[in-house]
Amino acid sequence: MRVLVVEDDTRVAAALAVALGRHGFEVLRAESIAEALAAPTVDMILLDLALPDGDGVDLCRRLRRDGADVAIIALTARGEERDRIAGLRAGADDYLVKPYSTAELLARVEAVMRRARPRPQPVAEIGDLRVDLAAHTVARGGEEIVLTRKEFDLLACLARGPGVVVPRERLLIEVWGSAWPGAGRTLDVHMATLRAKLGEPPVIETVRGVGYRLAALQ
Repeated sequence: MRVLVVEDDTRVAAALAVALGRHGFEVLRAESIAEALAAPTVDMILLDLALPDGDGVDLCRRLRRDGADVAIIALTARGEERDRIAGLRAGADDYLVKPYSTAELLARVEAVMRRARPRPQPVAEIGDLRVDLAAHTVARGGEEIVLTRKEFDLLACLARGPGVVVPRERLLIEVWGSAWPGAGRTLDVHMATLRAKLGEPPVIETVRGVGYRLAALQ
């Protein structure tokens, strides 16, 4: 997915680009309203509201007036209710107040994209592994594998982007709804059970210090 980060603070923009890039997003950057308007078509805009050549709310309003079919999340230090209402009424799909965690930002990005661009649930096939995301069924080598709801949800998170690393925090938020002290142990236990059920050769790879991904199977 292609994301445009509209932020005039180069350090903030660079940090966002690194975080999003690590999770499989293609990131473009703009430092002003003028640069944002000249940018190529993207799937989502992460929009700072305090820009050197105007207010991000005005940019959001203009994009919607011009019929731009793009998801927009406002990222701003303006946390007052009136500011949030103004941003949402201008056409932002979500409003995130600084400071925020990378895990929360990624969760918001995914939630907005699900609302903005609903897609039919596909069937993911990775080698001899078949994951039917609509029917909630899993098979390997033609043999059905029975998973619990949490195990299937973990596998589904990985199967939506084979080869893409999914961070531990994102898995916890997607499957359990939050990350809490000690949650890592819960994730590890479920992942170990899931791996055992999926059999050999291993399907799920651990990326140390980051998360998990589905291996490329032949």
